[in-house]
Amino acid sequence: MLSKALLRLGASAARHPWRVITAWLIVATLAVLAAIAIGGRTADSMTAPGLDSQRAAQLIERAGTGQEGMTAQVVVTPLDGGATFFDHGSARTALTRLQTEVQRLPHVLGTSDPAGALDAGGDTAVRGGLVSADGRIAVVRVQYPDQSRLSAEDLDALVGLGDRLRAELPLRIEMGGSLFYAFSDPDGGASELIGLLAAAAILFLAFGSLVAAALPIGMAVFGLTVGVATMTVLAGVTDVPTFAPVLGSMVGLGVGIDYALFVLARHREYLARGLDPREAAGRAVATAGRPVVFAGGTVVVSILGLAVANVPFMTMGGLAVSIVVLIMVVASVTLLPAFLGAAGPRLARAGRIGRALQTRQPGRLARRWIGHVSRHPVPYAVGAAGLLLTATLPVLGLRVGLPDDGSLPHSRTERRAYDLVAEGFGPGTNGPLVIAADPTGDPGVLDRLVATVAADPGIASVAPTHIDRATGIATFVVFPTTSPQDKATADTIARLRTDVLPTAIGHGPARAHVGGAAASLSDVGQRTSQRLPAFVAAVLAMSFLLLMLVFRSILVPLKAVLLNLLSIGAAYGIMVAVFQWGWGGALIGLEATVPIVSFIPMFLFAILFGLSMDYEVFLLSRVREEYLRTGDNGTAIVEGVSSTARIITSAALIMVAVFLSFAVADDPSAKMFGLGLAAAIFIDATVVRMVLVPATMTLLGRTNWWLPKWLDRMLPRGPVGTDDTDAESTGEAPRPRLADR
Repeated sequence: MLSKALLRLGASAARHPWRVITAWLIVATLAVLAAIAIGGRTADSMTAPGLDSQRAAQLIERAGTGQEGMTAQVVVTPLDGGATFFDHGSARTALTRLQTEVQRLPHVLGTSDPAGALDAGGDTAVRGGLVSADGRIAVVRVQYPDQSRLSAEDLDALVGLGDRLRAELPLRIEMGGSLFYAFSDPDGGASELIGLLAAAAILFLAFGSLVAAALPIGMAVFGLTVGVATMTVLAGVTDVPTFAPVLGSMVGLGVGIDYALFVLARHREYLARGLDPREAAGRAVATAGRPVVFAGGTVVVSILGLAVANVPFMTMGGLAVSIVVLIMVVASVTLLPAFLGAAGPRLARAGRIGRALQTRQPGRLARRWIGHVSRHPVPYAVGAAGLLLTATLPVLGLRVGLPDDGSLPHSRTERRAYDLVAEGFGPGTNGPLVIAADPTGDPGVLDRLVATVAADPGIASVAPTHIDRATGIATFVVFPTTSPQDKATADTIARLRTDVLPTAIGHGPARAHVGGAAASLSDVGQRTSQRLPAFVAAVLAMSFLLLMLVFRSILVPLKAVLLNLLSIGAAYGIMVAVFQWGWGGALIGLEATVPIVSFIPMFLFAILFGLSMDYEVFLLSRVREEYLRTGDNGTAIVEGVSSTARIITSAALIMVAVFLSFAVADDPSAKMFGLGLAAAIFIDATVVRMVLVPATMTLLGRTNWWLPKWLDRMLPRGPVGTDDTDAESTGEAPRPRLADR
């Protein structure tokens, strides 16, 4: 049985703590060394099989035009407010020098030449999209090879050149492009530190002991080190998306500290009963460790379910985050009991400050509150459900899209470059589309394509066509009239594919596809939206079956699934209100409203449903224990919920603190992940666990634990202590199940 295996594992680790700690030190060291030796950088490949943008990318790659590589743009304007690049003055001379020096940078394949275009005439430069109509803004577009041949040193070289030329030239110089997106350091370091400090403070308040507060933090740091290093090694052999380290750190810290908190709380209970520290550690792992394994497994399976979307970067991101969660589960049942064994009896007592902090007896207050809710279940159930449904309503206006550099703070040069380009050339210039065409068998199709695309009302301008002589494949860049994150841009992409390109091609053998970053993100958003219902249904069904197996009940799993949906829906609604409507956006440093990143809703659902199941398992495990001990549903609810209230509240506060620390990052994707996770966990641990769970379980009464006898005989025994063997392993005798009475 799982409980017996965990009992032996935890007791062994507690008896030989320094061996286990040394083994983890060796593993962490080897993981870091492997990351340094063979690790790679994260990379974003926003494509998926079968998408039109993917077909465009394949044609572009075959053509060898260089458009499949990384890009950057250097945007400049004269410091002299009265000067323009049309003048033959210092600004124009400086532009020539800047373009020349950028061209000389390592790995640069080529650049646009606004200065050369100006020599041919101002109109030529304006028509080419290199100089704004008023002559105040010029763009040097820089073409690099694909990301595999580049490194952060290339970005450093470009940024360093800009810093030097700002001091030497009479120009304001700003920079942006995919090179920055690929090689800028992801947000996370400061956020992780803030989250750890907040978690340490909450743990001290919960346990009143510096030693007790330090152990979960230490375990989480060990696990996170191994997890992130493993993720880096994985990035050396495959594409791991850039958001994975931030999301992995966020989720890893949250679940790692939470899992340690639950095991530590049980350990202190056993110490208070007078058990030897090593025996207490073993029993804590056998009891609290079982729901840790189950809850962690649920998180991992939910996240791995992202593969149903058939979007490779989402699948790999889910795999990377799952590895971190899995490592935290292993650390909770091996490294943590070693820490507990090494700490000895010191964990049983709180210091003077800790005793003062704990004099308010939060358990008694929680028991009184749960008793109050249980005496008035109908108004509390209706009121709490109504509140969550109201918070969910904004989801009806959910719009997925691509937050671009325009959503970054003004302190970033990418944002300032974005604003200059939008000011000088129009908002669509920041999100160009690339149309790739294979004119095989129809040589006149290219002229028709260019003319038809240029006539579309959503297209502002069309750049010259590039034709590869070897393959005959043609590519040309088009600039929409609207910004990349505007819904009208997605409409333009759809119109090009369904109406414009088919009209130009007719029934001939030629083919054409729409690519580019904006098109790729639009396609990925549509695919994830299409696959989301199937994914949600699969996760709900899996969770229901697992909880039915664990708690030997039909209604408890059904209630858990519905309540988790309510909390996640409310979190989605809050995200829409903040990011799309701008409500309170300034509090997290959001300077402009943005659509929800297309892949985030599915990712959040996978993570949140897994995390919310943690609290469900921890809470209902204790309620189930009390029910098996007393046979009284009302007593089991009050005692089970109140006995876990302080720990669940502390765990939720830790997760909220960790997630909110990431919500203040510069990257809007990190903000969305952080705020969405924090909101859902807060709602789940307060409105759901402290109001809806006791209210609905009171209303259901003894039927909470109803299970048809025929189904009970068919189901194997659960892994979370709901059968006789598990209970006997911890010295707790169960009462008969309701199904057997």
